[in-house]
Amino acid sequence: MKPLSKAELRECLVRREPADHKGTFGHALIVAGSRNMAGAAVLAARAALRSGAGLVTAAVPAGVQPLVAGAAPEALTLGLPENAAGCLRGEAVSRLQAAHERTAFDVMALGPGLSREPDTAKFVVLALSSLPLPAVVDADALNNLAAQDHAGVRQLLSGRGQPCVFTPHPGEMARCLALSVKQVAADRAGCAERLSREWRGTVLLKGRGTLIFGGGRGALNSSGGPALARGGTGDVLTGLIAGLWAQLLASGRGKGDMAFRAAALGAWLHGRAGELARRQRTVYALTAQDVVENLAGAFKELAA
Repeated sequence: MKPLSKAELRECLVRREPADHKGTFGHALIVAGSRNMAGAAVLAARAALRSGAGLVTAAVPAGVQPLVAGAAPEALTLGLPENAAGCLRGEAVSRLQAAHERTAFDVMALGPGLSREPDTAKFVVLALSSLPLPAVVDADALNNLAAQDHAGVRQLLSGRGQPCVFTPHPGEMARCLALSVKQVAADRAGCAERLSREWRGTVLLKGRGTLIFGGGRGALNSSGGPALARGGTGDVLTGLIAGLWAQLLASGRGKGDMAFRAAALGAWLHGRAGELARRQRTVYALTAQDVVENLAGAFKELAA
């Protein structure tokens, strides 16, 4: 499996024209967060904003809505019903459906910081089965799916009628395939291909040598490094891919398999932003917020 060239990645960028407006570049919906992990929603929303998406809405438990709105002021926010633990519950799906009818989101990112509460597990299944949106599925959305009957999950995903990008790290991949982490490490490409086939979507397997597999096509990401091995960077990647995908879809300027293109471009930009942040902060002091702040440098390098 080979890396995509910079020329191939550059083709995934959505060009800008003089008459463009914010609606041209899509509306990304970030469904994330819980009382103890509101930062995950903030990081994903900030990354989606830095991706170039025209609009971003962060849909979060109502109790953390003010915090998220203050931390990502350029994003719209939507407070959703929560349980006593401050985590989303199943009734939140109807609120999202109503918002989608009014707003027409282009892509949904689902998972960062949601928790594994039983109420939230129900919410994840209902959201994927009820919201007709392309979806980037990450973190606790993956964990909650992995805890369901595997045949039922495959049926849900194959029948939803919209593409998905799944972004597991090795531990999440192991849970999704009912394997050990050691087994995943021994056959990363095989596991990515298998999950892509069984769950009918594009898979981005994080870790050293991030792999992207979908539609019978595979690619190796060439950017990144150990500086990204810390909490929050995966949330950044999720929001970034959602924003890139929204642009490809809404602008009408995307070509080919846009889920694969958004995932591959997002992986490279995320990894390169991590490399740039490492130069400034060192491998020790870098944080996920530094990765967000260096996305501009990664875009500038690729677009040059």
